[in-house]
Amino acid sequence: MRAQPTGSHYINGSYYDDPQGDELTTTYPATGEVIATLNTATQATVDRAVAAARAAQPAWAAMAPVERGRILRRAAEIMRERNQELSELETLDTGKAIQETLVADAASGAESLEWFGGIAPSIFGQTIELGGPFAYTRREPLGVCAGIGAWNYPIQIASWKAAPALATGNALVFKPSEMTPLTALKLAEILTEAGLPDGVFNVVQGFGATGGALTNHKGVDKVSLTGSVPTGKRVMAGAAETLKHVTLELGGKSPLIVFEDADLDNAVSAAMLGNFYSTGQICTNGTRVFVHSSVLDDFLARLKTRTEAMVLGDPLDPDTHMGPMVSAAQADIVERYLDTARSEGARVITGGSRVNVDGFADGRFIAPTVLADLTDDMTVVREEVFGPVMSVLFFDEEAEVLSRANDTKFGLAAGVFTRDIQRAHRVVAGLQAGTIWINNYNLTPVEMPFGGVKSSGIGRENGLAAIDHYTQIKSVFVEMGDVDAPY
Repeated sequence: MRAQPTGSHYINGSYYDDPQGDELTTTYPATGEVIATLNTATQATVDRAVAAARAAQPAWAAMAPVERGRILRRAAEIMRERNQELSELETLDTGKAIQETLVADAASGAESLEWFGGIAPSIFGQTIELGGPFAYTRREPLGVCAGIGAWNYPIQIASWKAAPALATGNALVFKPSEMTPLTALKLAEILTEAGLPDGVFNVVQGFGATGGALTNHKGVDKVSLTGSVPTGKRVMAGAAETLKHVTLELGGKSPLIVFEDADLDNAVSAAMLGNFYSTGQICTNGTRVFVHSSVLDDFLARLKTRTEAMVLGDPLDPDTHMGPMVSAAQADIVERYLDTARSEGARVITGGSRVNVDGFADGRFIAPTVLADLTDDMTVVREEVFGPVMSVLFFDEEAEVLSRANDTKFGLAAGVFTRDIQRAHRVVAGLQAGTIWINNYNLTPVEMPFGGVKSSGIGRENGLAAIDHYTQIKSVFVEMGDVDAPY
């Protein structure tokens, strides 16, 4: 067991195991090898974590914001110092290529902790002049927040939820995905080492029942979920019982629009990053690539050549571009979508099947796939595949592609490639999506708010907008004269 942690849960500043919990194993997707065996949190363990958070939160909120920020920034420094170790662990847990995890996982988590640590002293209310009397507002923490993570970016998601929650004076209980439980525990260790008081950040492991226990817990004031639309609906319904604050970052079926005047090499790069990065397991991926008919053949030719040059293999090899799917079950899901696409008339430009990689007989590898000759009503075009499958469609008119791009229940992200700056902003204004890129794709700097519309979620992570979702405003009226009463 190459990644066995000291304990399964992290509560009140130390590791904890639940003898009544069920077994939870995590495997290396490239080999199927069990790398760690943990236990899940029973209700008693969830109660213990929430109680620790509730006990620790008031003193944490009362600490000078500059001191809270200093602790978060120190944690960011430690994460950077240990980036290699954290990246290797993330690769073992997720199967993502090490060349990705080195730059996109713990590194982006550190950026989040650093940025929110930096703005912590600047989170304040306002003064309102009323012509004699005046009012002022205070931004106060919600209390205890619960974070529920996804398996595609485990330490990044944990950091994205922890950083704004902790910077604003909240305590957090975080549940990682049961498929990738390991790096959240390392984040907890690092926060403790950086000086975070015991109980302010806690980790509990488990399946859906553990997430439900947090969502329904009377001691939790907010739930922030990164996950699927069905899970988001369950969390929202559960949170309604106690009127919790909710942030939901859910799925997507995002459009990437390539106009005839686009730089095609850049557009191909973006389409590949927006479909094959992290083995296609990214919620924002631009899986519906709309290409103007006049450049479609050229785009497909360049795309095929570059896709077939990608290297699948050992995720721990720095030269590997793409690793396996996170699980056998997810690989099976992607294969079923590919079979359905072929049966509905899709043309496979490249890929389209599992791949056997030497030395990894039990790996869950699927070739990066490009599909063409598609229509908007095909299953692979309508539903989120969450694998390395790109659907390429063509269009002729701007109004047409805008209508087709918006014809989905999702609204997480979108992209536009054009040299016409007026058209770029015009199309962006018309797209129904929470995060949009012009002439790039899938960049999510911590300074920029991130989130979706429609079925893709509620609320925002990152940027100053996140502060609104981890604080509540208290208004105070101050009378400077006498009280005028009619009786």
